[in-house]
Order: sequence, then C-alpha cells, then structure tokens
Amino acid sequence: MTIAPFIGVPEKIYVEATLSVYELNDTRLLKEVFIWAYERSAERYTAVRQSLGEPDPLRLRYRDSLKAVVSDVLNNTLSRADAFAFVKEWSESQIDPADAAEFQEMVEEELLSLHEGNFARYAVRPSVFEAWFTNWSSIKSFPQKPNL
Repeated sequence: MTIAPFIGVPEKIYVEATLSVYELNDTRLLKEVFIWAYERSAERYTAVRQSLGEPDPLRLRYRDSLKAVVSDVLNNTLSRADAFAFVKEWSESQIDPADAAEFQEMVEEELLSLHEGNFARYAVRPSVFEAWFTNWSSIKSFPQKPNL
C-alpha cells in the first residue's frame, strides 16, 4: 500500500520526511521531497502538453455551440439524415459565415465518433443516448455521404 501523496515518490522517503516533521519539527526534508515531486510533475506535464499539440481554436471558440447542437441531436433522437440536415441549417443560421462550413464538419465528426464512453460530455442521460444511437445506427437512417 502506498501512502505517499505524490505519484512516484518512494514511500520510504515520504515516511522519513513526514517523521522528521513530527518528531524533530524539521520541515526541510519534506520541503525537498515536495519540491522534487513538483518539479518532476511539471516536467511530465510539459512532455504530455507537447505531445498533445495546440488546441483547435475553432473548437475552443464554439465549444458551447458544439455542445448545444450535439445535445439537441441526441435529445431529439435524430436519424443521420435528419441530424446532418439540422446541423447544416443550424450552422448556417447561428455561426459566423466564415466558420459555418468548418463548424458543420466538426459537429458531424463529433456525431460520427460518439459512443458509450464519451456521450456524457453532452449532459444527456444514458437512455437518451441509447435511443438516439439505435435510431442513428438503423439502416434506414443512413443518408448519402455528408459533405465532410
């Protein structure tokens, strides 16, 4: 069982540092352990951040709109054909014309990639997702290939 509050800090070092505070009223060792763990964590964060790349500015700018449109599609149990038509109409009427086509593509890609592990971000109940997915997956709901 690990009791160290920092990932990757050896338990023995953490225990010794904590005991030095309790028994000797000396915080120096615990301070060194904390600084070491913090610096290590910052290095790992930097590496992960670099591997992820820069966030998509369009996705950031329209994240609330993306959430609203996808939620509407799910809550209304729209088929593929109806969803693509709804997204096109919504994009053209609500999004800056310079961004509308790219926004539409982003929403369509999001709909195509929805599954049981990621639908919760759209604040819909599992039963709503299940009903939508059943309708979405039915053969009769397949439209012609969308303009992606």
